[in-house]
Amino acid sequence: MDSHQFEHRTLVMAPRGRDARTICTVLERSSSECIVCDALGALLAELERGAATALITEEALRGNDLTPLLGWLARQPAWSDFPFILLVSNASGPDAAASLAMLETLSNVILLERPLNAETLRRANVSALRARKRQYETRSVLNALHDSQTALRQLNETLESRISQRTAELAQLNDRLMHEINERERTQVALVQSQKMEAIGRLTGGIAHDFNNLLHVIVGNVDLIDRVSTDERVRRFAGIAKKSAQRGTKLTGQLLAFARNQSLLLKAVDLQDLIEGMKDLLRVSLGSRVSIDFRLQSEVGCALADTNQIEMAILNLAINARDAMPDGGTITIGNSVREAHGAGLLPGHYAVVSITDTGSGIRPEILSKVFDPFFTTKPVGQGTGLGLSQVYGIAQQSGGTARIHSVPDHGTTVEIWLPLADESQILADQISEPAQPDVNNSEIRILVVEDDREVRDYMVESLGLLGYRVNQAVDGITGLREIERERPDLLIVDFLMPGLNGAEVVASVTASMPDLPIIIATGYADMKAIDNVLGNESILRKPFQINELARTVRSALARRTTSAMAVAR
Repeated sequence: MDSHQFEHRTLVMAPRGRDARTICTVLERSSSECIVCDALGALLAELERGAATALITEEALRGNDLTPLLGWLARQPAWSDFPFILLVSNASGPDAAASLAMLETLSNVILLERPLNAETLRRANVSALRARKRQYETRSVLNALHDSQTALRQLNETLESRISQRTAELAQLNDRLMHEINERERTQVALVQSQKMEAIGRLTGGIAHDFNNLLHVIVGNVDLIDRVSTDERVRRFAGIAKKSAQRGTKLTGQLLAFARNQSLLLKAVDLQDLIEGMKDLLRVSLGSRVSIDFRLQSEVGCALADTNQIEMAILNLAINARDAMPDGGTITIGNSVREAHGAGLLPGHYAVVSITDTGSGIRPEILSKVFDPFFTTKPVGQGTGLGLSQVYGIAQQSGGTARIHSVPDHGTTVEIWLPLADESQILADQISEPAQPDVNNSEIRILVVEDDREVRDYMVESLGLLGYRVNQAVDGITGLREIERERPDLLIVDFLMPGLNGAEVVASVTASMPDLPIIIATGYADMKAIDNVLGNESILRKPFQINELARTVRSALARRTTSAMAVAR
């Protein structure tokens, strides 16, 4: 029979009275298989068959010749260190020296002093079984390694006898094997990185949401102070506060871009034209010690991207490349069309923007961390650690990804992979928007649905300054009741609210009033849920100032007027 079936047993040798049967009764409650051995010879026989641990009382060993047992221990394979549980009557009594001597001879021993309760005995047995199980796992690994070595040795002998006939074939098989191993490793690394970035993105997006609401109140009210105050000193202070708040706004935008919770305005973008238009900016930003080599291909076509975000990403990467070359060097910026490979991308062809430097490169042990937020290789105070994470977020949200390749002392290449735009997307972006109609603001009724009181107060105050008639609601349910009571000309609704969120409010309103213009004001949201009910042109990104609010409201009202004219015709 297979000896492995005996390897999880507990051997019990306790010759005094009913000790052995009592011990087995305790251990069998935890599903342990116990075998009672009435003498040292029986114990050795069962050890040869296989066991996980042995529980022995000191009187079972005293007076016996332990040479056979010690011989069995000496013959253990390298992976084995058989565990014993030794029960002694008094660890500090007159027989302590003899017990300790037995302990030293048995080597791997758990020493328990009697009397002891059943739970202590059971736990000691479980601990010994767990230790033995780990030894069996080590054996499996060693056996697998031995089998691999044996197979390899046999293969080498075969190769030596047939080397003259099969050299080319074996070389081809070896190349294929190495390629598959490398592909598997790359896929595993990409999967782990993707899971890590997803988890960090959720955390980052949640923090940015709360921070965005605070910034919105600060930026908005400072803007109102700047508008209504005639005191130049107050306006100067307001301007300083506004600049600081705008720095916070930029930081929040970077966090949201990384978390992929900031809605991008994706359009067909000609990457060659975009980079051509950035040449002067890049030369000024990088300085005279850096040479820029543009390798642009006109046949790449258009990529689906947010123009402002991609420009920011390219500038960010160029500045990072410059900082990696303190003594100067060359930065190569190019574009190409590549076929997707590896994890993280759907099959197909992508437009790729690459930025390569001749700097110091990045060490392999930190290369996988460079897209993490707040991770930076720059000295303290010289980098926020959000540049590369922002590039990664922008690429992911655009439907592509970002990749990095680096060799220490040989430079770094960062690639932004973007989906190619199809003809319908290119044509759609060439259609001009309708002209803005003239309206009398005092006749326009606007309903603001926002759960944050400070944000709601600012929006109501700003719309009032613009001359609109404004009603407000503290949540989605109250907003729907207000719409039933008096239909507004325009609805502005926050997305993230308790109860009904903005998308649910929009879905309910659209079902009964499909022609009502709606604006969703948000800084963090489930963008897929928003896209299901509205286009990007109806999203007002927080934090916003009164000018942006006025422009978005006018645009939404203009679409309503255009739609009404089309129906009339």
